Amino acid sequence: MAEDSSLSRPTSLDIEAKNETPDYGPPKTPLREAIFVIVVCAAQLMTQAGLALSIAPLQIISSSFDTTPRELTWGSAAYSLTVGTFIFVSGRLGDVYGHKLLFVIGFLWFALWSLLGGYRPCTSSSKCRCYLRKIIPPGRRKGMVFCLFGAVAPGGFTLGATFSSLLAERLWWPWGYWILAIACVMFAILGYYVIPTMIQEPLRPDLSTFDRLDGWGAITGVSGLILINFAWNQAAVVGWEAPYTYALLIVGILILGLFLFLEGKTAYPLLPRTALKGEVGWVLGCIAAGWSSFGVLVFYYYQILENIEGNSGLLVTAKWAGASASGACAAVVTGLLLGRIPASIIMFIAMLAFAAGQALLASIPIGQIYWANAFVLMLVTPWGMDMSFPSGSLILSNSMPQKDQGVAGSLVNTVVNYSISLGLGFAGTVERYVNDDNKDVLKGYRGATYMGVGLAGVGTLIASCFLVVTWKSSRKGSA
Repeated sequence: MAEDSSLSRPTSLDIEAKNETPDYGPPKTPLREAIFVIVVCAAQLMTQAGLALSIAPLQIISSSFDTTPRELTWGSAAYSLTVGTFIFVSGRLGDVYGHKLLFVIGFLWFALWSLLGGYRPCTSSSKCRCYLRKIIPPGRRKGMVFCLFGAVAPGGFTLGATFSSLLAERLWWPWGYWILAIACVMFAILGYYVIPTMIQEPLRPDLSTFDRLDGWGAITGVSGLILINFAWNQAAVVGWEAPYTYALLIVGILILGLFLFLEGKTAYPLLPRTALKGEVGWVLGCIAAGWSSFGVLVFYYYQILENIEGNSGLLVTAKWAGASASGACAAVVTGLLLGRIPASIIMFIAMLAFAAGQALLASIPIGQIYWANAFVLMLVTPWGMDMSFPSGSLILSNSMPQKDQGVAGSLVNTVVNYSISLGLGFAGTVERYVNDDNKDVLKGYRGATYMGVGLAGVGTLIASCFLVVTWKSSRKGSA
C-alpha cells in the first residue's frame, strides 16, 4: 500500500529530473487565466443552481410525489447536506490525487445524478477553490478573484430557479435536472482542457493511501455530520416523539466526538490543528450562523410568496432576480475592502445583512406591496453572502499552510452548505410544532423565519465578539 498511484503525481523534483516544461502552474496569459477563473467559478454557479432546482419548483415536485408539506424542507436540506458533508473529504482527495482530476470527476458525478435522479437532488460537485488559492498569487487580485467566486452564488441560484420554474410550469420539471446534467458535462470537458495540472507536494511514502486520506477521520466525520443533520431534519417530519430521532442525534454527537479525538492522532488530519485557531474559528462561527439563516430565508421566501401570496414559482424567481446584481455589487465592494479594513469589520457587516434580511422576511405583512419588505430583503441578503464567503475563504487561505489548502477550501464549503441544511432542519422543526397540525400554515412559516432571525442574531453576536478580540489584539500590537 505504500507504493500506489498517488506517488505518480508530478513534483518539482520529477520535472527537473526529466528536464520537461509541461503546462504546470499558473496560466501563462491573462486570457487563459480569465478562462480558468470562469471555469472554476462554474462549480459555485452550478452548485447554487442545483440548490434552486430543489426550492423554486418544489410545490410542483411535491404534488407529483404526493408528499406532505412537512416533508418539503427535505428536498433542499438533503441537497445541501450531501454537498456540505462529502465535500469535507474531497479536499484531501484532491491533495492526494490532484485537484484537476477531482474537479472533472465531481462535475461528471454531478451530471450523472442530475440525469438519473431527476426526482431528488442529492449530488455533490467538487468545487476547486483550492486552485484559486494556489495559482492566483497573494495580493489584491487574489482577493478580487475570491470575491468573483462568491459573486456567482446569487446568480447561480437565480439561473437555476428561473429555468427550473419555467420548465416545471411549461413543460416537465425533470427537464431542469437533465439540462443541468448536460451543463455539468460541458464544464467537466472545459475543466479538463483549461485547468492546469498542479505540482503536488510529495507526501510521506511510508503511509498507506488510507492514512493519507485520513480514512478513519473521513468515516467518523461524515457519519457524525450525516446523523446529526438527519435527526434535525427528520424531526421536522416525524417530531422528537419518535425514539430514533433523538437516538440518532446522540449517536451522531458521540461519533463526531470520536472524530475530533482521532484527528489529534493522525499525520494528515481532515481538520488541521490550525483550522480552529485564531481568527479562523471566529470566521467559521460567523459563516455557520449566517449561512444557516440564509437557507431559512430563501426557502421560506418562496414558501410565503407561493403558498400564502399565491405567486407562481416563476414569478417569485422574478422577484428574487435582483439578488444577482446586488450580490455582484457586494462582491466588488468586498474585493476593494479586503486588505484595507480588518476582516472582522467585513464579517460584522455581513452578519448585519443576514439579520436585516431575515427580520424583514419574518415581519412581512401578508398582502403587502412587493416593493416593501420583499424587495428590500432581496437586495440586502446577498451582501451577507458575498461579504462573508470571500473574506472567510481568503482568511483560511492565508492562515493555513500550503499542504492544507485543499482541506481549507473544503472546510469553508462544508460549513456553508452543511449550515444551510442544518438551519432548514431547525426551522422545519419549529414550523412543525407551531403550525397547529398544519391548520395554521402562516403561523408555522412565521415561527420558522423567527428561528432564522435567531440564527442570524447568533452570527451577529459572534461577529461582535470577533470585532472586540481583533480590536484588543491591534491595541496590544501597537503598544
